[in-house]
Amino acid sequence: MEIFWNIKMFIKIKYLTVNILFIAVCAGHALAQVPPVYPSKPIRVIVPVAPGGNVDIVARTLAAELTKSMGQTVIVENRPSAASIVGTQLVAKAAPDGYTLLAHSSTFFTAPTISANAGYDPIRDFAPITLTCKAPMFMEVHPSVPARNAAGLVAIAKARPGYVSNANSGNGSTGHMAGEVFASRAGIKLLNVFYKGSAQAVIDVISGQAMLMFDQISTSGPYVKTGKLRALAVTSLQRSPMFPEVPPMAESGYPGYEDVTLNFLLAPVGTPREIVARLHAEVTKAYQQPELIKRFVERSIQLVASPSPEAFGEQIKSEVARLSKVARDAGIKAE
Repeated sequence: MEIFWNIKMFIKIKYLTVNILFIAVCAGHALAQVPPVYPSKPIRVIVPVAPGGNVDIVARTLAAELTKSMGQTVIVENRPSAASIVGTQLVAKAAPDGYTLLAHSSTFFTAPTISANAGYDPIRDFAPITLTCKAPMFMEVHPSVPARNAAGLVAIAKARPGYVSNANSGNGSTGHMAGEVFASRAGIKLLNVFYKGSAQAVIDVISGQAMLMFDQISTSGPYVKTGKLRALAVTSLQRSPMFPEVPPMAESGYPGYEDVTLNFLLAPVGTPREIVARLHAEVTKAYQQPELIKRFVERSIQLVASPSPEAFGEQIKSEVARLSKVARDAGIKAE
């Protein structure tokens, strides 16, 4: 009887030991699967254009705000290239872990349509996070141009097709596309003059070497204030608070007309939804600061976050369809 009892106790103890080991192994495996708290290291924001423009300025402002709110350094890294392709490709191929993000503008939507070498798909290769701002443009001319409004410029362009030169910062740039959007709506033909950057394009319009330019209010505003350029209209639905005397296109014979430069934040496709949602929430929270909003209103930039990453994803699809059609209809191809 004693031998039988000892054998029985041995079996119970061995069974209990095996169960404890099994539970310990499972618990260790579960702990190994728990992702680290995000963020646990610095975050890079790739800006695929040169420093100093709206994309760069807004990205650096957000980087400073996110550094404070997320407890990790957010670093802006400029990777300028033709059509912003190099920096965009870098993010498209980055690990989808939330530590490499892309701050971009509206050229992101059209580059794959214009260039066979863009190397990315704006819908399939990125996880939308949020809009970061809207930047309306001036339709502006040299003061010697007799037009005083959009209708006056259209009359000149219709009388002499291809005579009105549209200076812009390159094939497929926001200024180029804005000119084509307007030309399509107005039924006119513009002569596009491409420059290596918007700064040189503005200089040539000021000097009278080119007649017309679509440029963001934030950069051309000072020249309009001093009379070096004449603003015929703004491309937003509302008047600019800084230039209330300049009518929007919608009041210039083109109802519903809106063509503003969008800036936004993206992550590589496959980035966990929780990380995307956290980043969206942090940008939204940063935009609750009245002093931050005021600082950008004075630059004629509207800071705006999307209602949700999903809503921004739908907007991307809409913008890709809209601007790709403009590019195809105008026969725009990479040089």
